[in-house]
Amino acid sequence: MPTFRAELHVHTVLSPCAEVEMIPPLIVQEALDRGIQIIAITDHNASANVEAVQQAAAGTDLTVLPGMEVQTQEEVHALCLFDTLEQLAAWQRRVSRSLPPLENNAELFGEQFVVDGEGEFIRRETQLLLTSANLSIDDIHREVTRLGGLLIPAHVDRKAFGLFANLGLAPVEISIEAMEISRHLAVEDAPRRFPQLRTYPLIQSGDVHRLEEFLGVNQFEIEAPTVAELRKALKKEAGRSYRVLRPLPQGN
Repeated sequence: MPTFRAELHVHTVLSPCAEVEMIPPLIVQEALDRGIQIIAITDHNASANVEAVQQAAAGTDLTVLPGMEVQTQEEVHALCLFDTLEQLAAWQRRVSRSLPPLENNAELFGEQFVVDGEGEFIRRETQLLLTSANLSIDDIHREVTRLGGLLIPAHVDRKAFGLFANLGLAPVEISIEAMEISRHLAVEDAPRRFPQLRTYPLIQSGDVHRLEEFLGVNQFEIEAPTVAELRKALKKEAGRSYRVLRPLPQGN
């Protein structure tokens, strides 16, 4: 079964805190140089640059999954991963309706650039993205699942926007299929720090806002780079599997 290395938490210049180097061709080249075959573009409450990164990756061995990092009303960051731009567009409409009608202050929060596949400027996103949607984590799980996507709470060990710092416990009302830990917590240490994590598959991410933050330590044995296959691997079903590579690949 094919093996894919993945980085499932990558931001572009549309995310307010991302560096100006995070344009589609540089993102794609960095992933390829590191031997990564799957990335998910997960800008903060936004998705306008996903198609541009897919265009930049066209004709390469890199699969770009459509995604988003949503900030819930509990101030928890959650990764939402999809297979198609149509699914993502439907999800974007739902999120946009749930964001407060505030304008971005670039001097305070950073620019929010929409670019094309070559990284050329198209427009600024004027709506403030660095805020919480009026959606609970339960709401988000329900809607993302209905659309055929996968929800993974992000960097759950962090104090800022982490699940445990903001909720205290993992919600038991919904079936969370995996948790993401930050680059600063070793997988083997995670259950000791957060005992609830013993019952969840764990992925690790660089939460990539700069090119040097790619880790690519998630390795999936799957038939194809799709959300359905990732879900099977996380559950270790039908011969699919995953693991977090240790030590980190050379160069990280």
